[in-house]
Amino acid sequence: MSIYLIRHGQTDLNAARVVQHPDTPLSEVGLEQARRVGERMRDEPIDLVLSSDYRRAQQTAENVAAGTAVPLEINSELRERNFGDLRGTPYDELVGDVFAADYHPVNGESWTEFHARVDRAWQEVLAVMPRVNRSLAVVTHGLVLNSLFERVLSLPQKAGIEGWVVENTSVTVVEPEPPFQVTLLACANHLTGMDVANH
Repeated sequence: MSIYLIRHGQTDLNAARVVQHPDTPLSEVGLEQARRVGERMRDEPIDLVLSSDYRRAQQTAENVAAGTAVPLEINSELRERNFGDLRGTPYDELVGDVFAADYHPVNGESWTEFHARVDRAWQEVLAVMPRVNRSLAVVTHGLVLNSLFERVLSLPQKAGIEGWVVENTSVTVVEPEPPFQVTLLACANHLTGMDVANH
């Protein structure tokens, strides 16, 4: 039994380096990435797919659910960090370091609030496991995954994780019992041959 953590596919705003809105859809590249990760997961022992309610995550999760022929459930706690009034702003127009520990975007989440929500999301993921006979797939976002990598999960190699970008539709496999050991870290072998920038 395992938890498969999957980042959503690429969007045009990912590629353009713009702070995203909840309803940002997958780009053509992202749709192909989602199709490929759906195919990859077809042979994995998945019983249920859990997804963020943001459009890009749901579109990715729909491919995983179709590939594995299992139900899809939505959980809003899995959504990306809320950057509030910064949504829609290109990164090169941002003032200051929006990723600084003490930065709190107007009408958005501070890091403290965000990490607390990620902790709630993780507890809700674990609460689903008793309903799963084999494994669970969870489709979420880059900052959510980084929060889990940095604070919750036991990585094969902790060194070097800071500043690391998790590729779109990469797959991480986690044991569902403490210390939540990662047995496969951000694998994107299914994207071989695709020439894309991941953000």
